[in-house]
Amino acid sequence: MPLNPTPSRPGSQHWLKLQAMFWLALGQDKRAVGVFDTMLARRPDDAHALASRAHHLAQAGQRDAAIADLQTLVAAHPQRSAADWFNLAFLLEAADRPEDAAAAFRRALAQDDRLDRAWYGLGLALIRLGQPDEAVAALKRNTELQPMSPYGWYQLARLHASRQDGAEAVKIIRHLRGFEPKVAAQLERETGLAA
Repeated sequence: MPLNPTPSRPGSQHWLKLQAMFWLALGQDKRAVGVFDTMLARRPDDAHALASRAHHLAQAGQRDAAIADLQTLVAAHPQRSAADWFNLAFLLEAADRPEDAAAAFRRALAQDDRLDRAWYGLGLALIRLGQPDEAVAALKRNTELQPMSPYGWYQLARLHASRQDGAEAVKIIRHLRGFEPKVAAQLERETGLAA
């Protein structure tokens, strides 16, 4: 095997990928997206181009187009990455599609059950779907994986308070006082519970 591999031919997918990276390095996102468009016209299931274009479309506020790219990506490459499923789920949740989001979060977790953000997102989607028991389980798993992050604790306390389980909510507020006193105070104000 030669030490210096043959460089990519101009016009090849690899060459186009390098072009897109060049435009991104210069902050020329629109030009990079144009290169991703060319890549996808040649190979509609190109995983890198789909994931990259979806990211840039989402950043540009074109959520539906980003969702479409991510759906194509996970359909063509369902086992490629838990992050692909997470990104799809995140956008579906933002698009007010909690049922689809929950399914995508579950697919992400099937590939990586330590993906704390997916447990958190699943918890939020389940709250919106009116499935509080499953939401509690998902949020508890999130807090196990990220014990010093206040987000899962905050949602878990609110969920307990809404279910008339003030004792559990108070435990969480006390716990938060130890490392996030502002969040604990906010929960006390919102729930009317004093720890």
